[in-house]
Amino acid sequence: MEDYEISSATLAIVPLGEEVSKVYEEEDEYIIQKSANSIIKDNCEFYGSSYEGRCIGTKTLTGIKTKFPIIIEESRNIIFFPTSSTRTKQSTWIALNKIKEISKKEHQNSEILFKNQDTLDLDISVNSLENQIVRATMLKSKLYERKLEEKN
Repeated sequence: MEDYEISSATLAIVPLGEEVSKVYEEEDEYIIQKSANSIIKDNCEFYGSSYEGRCIGTKTLTGIKTKFPIIIEESRNIIFFPTSSTRTKQSTWIALNKIKEISKKEHQNSEILFKNQDTLDLDISVNSLENQIVRATMLKSKLYERKLEEKN
């Protein structure tokens, strides 16, 4: 596949090479002939914004300056965060709302248990992963606050 539309079923986007990624969904997996970062950028545009605009929005709402969590689709609260710098093509992107728990694995690696009971091993420390989850949760909270203010 060359294109992929992120949905509420998407769990993670994992780079397999320079221009190849594996997308994990609740019920399926796909090999996409694009980098994980390109899939994220394409989906920002698909849902009506640019990746750069989403980064600016995150920075404005939260003050986060690096490894930005991204709002992919606002009405369904689809928020993804990178596991490392997005300047490299080796960053895995994780759907915040799909995480059930995280745990430490051997050699400073970590594992994500998703709500559907699938697991994903990552080459990232639990502390780094927790930090990214906190940052993405902060973005989700700011988005929620903004929606509440609009209703009042």
